[in-house]
Amino acid sequence: MTTFAISTHDIDQAIFRVANVLEVPVLILALLALATVIYELGAYAVERYGRRRRRFAEISSSAEQARTALLANDRPAATAAVEGIARSQAMSATLAFVVEHAQTDGGDHQLNKALADFDFDSQRRLGRTRILVRAGPALGLMGTLIPLSPALTGLANGNTAALSNNLRVAFSVTVVGLLVGAVAFAISLSRDRLYGQDLSDLEYIAAILNDPRPTATPARAPTGPTPAPAGPAPAPTSGAAA
Repeated sequence: MTTFAISTHDIDQAIFRVANVLEVPVLILALLALATVIYELGAYAVERYGRRRRRFAEISSSAEQARTALLANDRPAATAAVEGIARSQAMSATLAFVVEHAQTDGGDHQLNKALADFDFDSQRRLGRTRILVRAGPALGLMGTLIPLSPALTGLANGNTAALSNNLRVAFSVTVVGLLVGAVAFAISLSRDRLYGQDLSDLEYIAAILNDPRPTATPARAPTGPTPAPAGPAPAPTSGAAA
């Protein structure tokens, strides 16, 4: 029993020391997470500002102009027609790829691959804030629980200064972690909608540009007088026999 008690005490002391060693790294990571979410908030504001001018009529008109240019074998004009649609660097690069490979042999597979890569890159950018959604509260919880042990030790020894200092650190890290998680969650939700709209626009533009049908021309109205509709021939009248 004595050997077991000593072993349990040693394990408790080892865990206590590991927790104390982790206190400084957790505080540093919490500050880095706060700095990262502030940076992502600024980047999100820039992305949101760049998408305020989106109009579907403009997208449709530019795509039709680019398609007309492609049917005339004028790819520079097609590129210029869709140049103002892009709302990010990734979208601009994908649009350039779509214009380059539309109306070509095997272009369907190239366009599908480009759209899939754009979606994958969007998910990768979303991954940064999605990690912070979980990491922020986790760091806040760890930063709360780690100082509680020395705080309780200070309370048992009557050291109110150590108690108040550790509790102040614990509650401060909790607030920082919750703030990081809440802001990152809001950014992730909004960005998911923005990137989904970008992908939808790209798929629409790619479908129009790769349409092989010729551009429809409006029918001209007839210039001459409209002929009267042909009716049934009148029946012959029977006269009296002479």
